[in-house]
Amino acid sequence: MRKTYHICLSSHNEVMFRSEADLCRGFNALALAILETDSRLLAEGFLTTHFHQLVQTDCPDEVIRRTRYAHARFFNTKYKRRGSLGERRPFSLEVEGFHHTVAALNYVNRQGLHHGLSQTPFGYRHCSAGVFFQQDFGHRQPVALMPADQRYKYLPKGINIPTEYRMDTSGQLLREDVIDTAQVESFYATPRNYLYQMNKIGDEMSVKEQQQEESTTPIITMAVMEPGYSPEEIGRLLQNEKGRYDPQMITDLELCAVIDDACLPKYFKGVTLYELSRQQRIWLCNLLWKNLWPRRRKRTTEAQLKRCLWL
Repeated sequence: MRKTYHICLSSHNEVMFRSEADLCRGFNALALAILETDSRLLAEGFLTTHFHQLVQTDCPDEVIRRTRYAHARFFNTKYKRRGSLGERRPFSLEVEGFHHTVAALNYVNRQGLHHGLSQTPFGYRHCSAGVFFQQDFGHRQPVALMPADQRYKYLPKGINIPTEYRMDTSGQLLREDVIDTAQVESFYATPRNYLYQMNKIGDEMSVKEQQQEESTTPIITMAVMEPGYSPEEIGRLLQNEKGRYDPQMITDLELCAVIDDACLPKYFKGVTLYELSRQQRIWLCNLLWKNLWPRRRKRTTEAQLKRCLWL
C-alpha cells in the first residue's frame, strides 16, 4: 500500500546541478524512478544543492536510490567526476493526514520563494508550483516538443517511457505528464485556495490545523522540512517568504556558468572543474572574489564560492 513521503537529498558542500540542463536531467531521473517503482509524484522542487519531493510509494528508499544513481551517473560523465552525489542518507518523512499533506505540498511548491530565487512560487521554473490549475490561471501555453527520434539523447540507454510522456526542446519531460495533478488539485479544492496557500505568509494557522488532526507526523514547519539548517538559516528562509528577492545576488547557476563557460576555457583549456587540483581551484576562487564581482556588480559569498568550486 502506498504511503506519502517527503524526501530530500542535500549536498551542502557541493552543487549537484551546475546548469539548467543539469536540473532538467535531474527531474528526468526522478520521473523515471517514479515510473519504475509504480509510485505517484505529488510535488517536487530542484535547487542546485538539494531537491525535495512529495511522493506516494511503498518503496521510498528505492525511489531516491534510483534518482540519485541516474543523476550521479549523468553528472559524473559530463564533468569527469567520480563518486556519489549528496549526503549519504537522504531525509525521509512519512506524511499522514490531510492538513499535514497540504502543509508539505505548500512547502515543496514554494521552493523558489523560500530560497530567494523568485518573488512568487510561480517565478521559479524548476519546481511543480506552476503545473496545477493551469487552465484556470491561463498558464497553459503551447510547448515546443522534442522530436520523438531525438528524445533518447536525454534519457538513459534502454529506457522506454510511456507515449503520453512528452519532452520539451530542453530535453526535460513535462511536469504535468509526470505529476499526479488531479490528486493534488483535489487537496486544494479550488484555484482560489491554491493561490491563497501559495501566497500566505507564515504558518501559524497551518500549525493549528495540524495540531487538531490525528497524525503520527510531526507538525510540518520550515525546520522540519529543512533538516540540518541552523536557526539563522531558517530565519532567512522565513524572511524570503515575504518575497524578498535580491537581483544583485548572483545565483549558483550564474556563478557556475562563469566558472564553467568563462574561467575554465580561459585559464584551464579543455578540462572540467573536477580535473583541477585543489590549489588550482583555490586560485580560481581568489580570482573570482577579487576581480570579477566588482565589475559585474553581482555579490557572492564565501560559502557560495566554495560549493560552486568544490572546496
